[in-house]
Amino acid sequence: MIVSLVVAYDDCRGIGRGGSLPWHISADLALFKRITWGHHIVMGRQTFESIGRALPGRVTIVVTRSLENVPPGCHRAASLEDALAIAGQAGEQECFVIGGGQLYRAALCHADRIYASEIQGEFNCDTFFPPIQPEEWDERFATTITDERSGMRFRFRVLERRGRALPMPDILSEWANQG
Repeated sequence: MIVSLVVAYDDCRGIGRGGSLPWHISADLALFKRITWGHHIVMGRQTFESIGRALPGRVTIVVTRSLENVPPGCHRAASLEDALAIAGQAGEQECFVIGGGQLYRAALCHADRIYASEIQGEFNCDTFFPPIQPEEWDERFATTITDERSGMRFRFRVLERRGRALPMPDILSEWANQG
């Protein structure tokens, strides 16, 4: 199973402030939906609480030690490893870790792929995506996108761990077929 991280971060690698996203970029949210649709998504308790519900069209796994009963449509896992085991046992081909900061730090060593939306600007964040070692990753795809609603720009990149022979992600196949 491919383990992928999906993240949006600002110029300082900030991913959140006060338990929520400090920006609203419709084009990035649409990309997130296309990437994760039909797959297992893994998130920490605080990320789940900020979303407030299971996301439709995906299997939600919440990593937590404190949440006794997860809401309908969600699975509970005591650790990242347990969450990945749940997805793997279900036959998942690509499992997506979607935050927050603690879970990204734990998942980075397991990650085969990173889908990163690099939001232009600084947003006074209090939660951050961990640094990656550039020599461990190859850029598979990159494009710059301007959100029609907000006018905000971001660079969307797909990174793959160096030395892995991974199948092309569906979203890249779609872009290749458009051009």
